[in-house]
Amino acid sequence: MSRNIAVFGLGSMGYGMAQSCLRAGLRVHGFDVVSEQAARFVEEGGASGSFTAVASTLDAIVLVVLNAKQVEEVLFGEDGVVASLRKGAVVMACATVPPDFAKEMERRCADSGIHYLDAPISGGSVKAAHGQLGVMASGSTTAFAAAKPILDATAETVFRLGETAGAGSAMKAANQLLAGVHIATMAEAMTFGMTQGIEPDMFLDVISQCAGTSWMLENRAPHIISGDYTPHSQVNIWPKDLGIVLDVAKTAGFEAPITEMALSRYRKAVEMGLGGEDDAAVAKVYAAQANLTLPENQS
Repeated sequence: MSRNIAVFGLGSMGYGMAQSCLRAGLRVHGFDVVSEQAARFVEEGGASGSFTAVASTLDAIVLVVLNAKQVEEVLFGEDGVVASLRKGAVVMACATVPPDFAKEMERRCADSGIHYLDAPISGGSVKAAHGQLGVMASGSTTAFAAAKPILDATAETVFRLGETAGAGSAMKAANQLLAGVHIATMAEAMTFGMTQGIEPDMFLDVISQCAGTSWMLENRAPHIISGDYTPHSQVNIWPKDLGIVLDVAKTAGFEAPITEMALSRYRKAVEMGLGGEDDAAVAKVYAAQANLTLPENQS
């Protein structure tokens, strides 16, 4: 059972998960490339100490980093953590990665006596901070048991999808296909409505009560209406995640033209310099094309 843990990646999702683990009574070390984030976490109750100093005491590490490259770097890079962990510790990997990559990480961790839980997450930063995430997880019974205190602290729902890594990441890819398309489609529908004289706030009031709604519409449309693009989930995430979807689809011989079109909108947003903004900023791509003025931040 994991009582002494380290969270790698204290962004909007990782920080919330680390906070949730603290509230649950776990001893939590937080590490991030942004030193100010790690210092802030210590000030709020996180355990102090370098990874080198605490590695042998850890029951688990939680990876909430950006991509597969960062996962591999943390685990097996020049200062890779796997070599320092005690045998029987568990890696709970929450990044969106290709299923085959998750399988490879599980195998390499097993070679060092480390358990691996393929555990991508969904729900956004607010749910992360309240311990209400959905976790699409796959791994051995032992890996699930070792990660149980973390799952209990951070998740409202844990989907057990299989006994080996890969299945969790496959389900996350399917989820990201829908989520990414829904955000882009919400932005397209809202700006289309604006061309017909429908104000964004009226759009949300009506559509959220009609068949065209989605969780993403109800969550992201308010960001556009308030003109606040503080990143809860960055535009930059979607070229990566939808790129994974299309890579997996290509391997399966599957066409995904709607995903390709949504991806093109996010790539355009990045070209416009919007990569670091909230992903609702994809609406600015449509607004620029149609010469529309979106609501401004009134705060």
